[in-house]
Amino acid sequence: MPHLVILYTGQLEHDTDMTQLCRSLADTMLAVRDEAGEQVFPTGGVRVLAYPAAHHAVADGSGDHGFVYLNLRMGKGRSEAAQNNAGQLLLATAKAHFADLLTRRHVGITLQIDVGLPVFDGRIGNLHPLFAPSA
Repeated sequence: MPHLVILYTGQLEHDTDMTQLCRSLADTMLAVRDEAGEQVFPTGGVRVLAYPAAHHAVADGSGDHGFVYLNLRMGKGRSEAAQNNAGQLLLATAKAHFADLLTRRHVGITLQIDVGLPVFDGRIGNLHPLFAPSA
């Protein structure tokens, strides 16, 4: 963890590059630093995934309105200041990405951050060693 999952109304795929948004948000996550200047999110743990909603209802249905929901889940242990900093930086990245789109159509964008320990947290993989500092 941390994992950032993006759910969005499918028609937005024609209006914006969601793969680029994922990369930009991942790069933003990698750049977040805490009060001591340390990287907040481990490189090997950063995941950004985006899924279009094939079926959706937005607002009153009076138009082809879009919606983007970004949910960042992270484990406990990061300061409130680091969490807020991450939120502000991610929201700024999303705002920059969608700036042009927001001048052309109506879209709602929400970023939510959830912090906590899951009931079960099993992990299997070999990504983290790729980014471990050399001794």
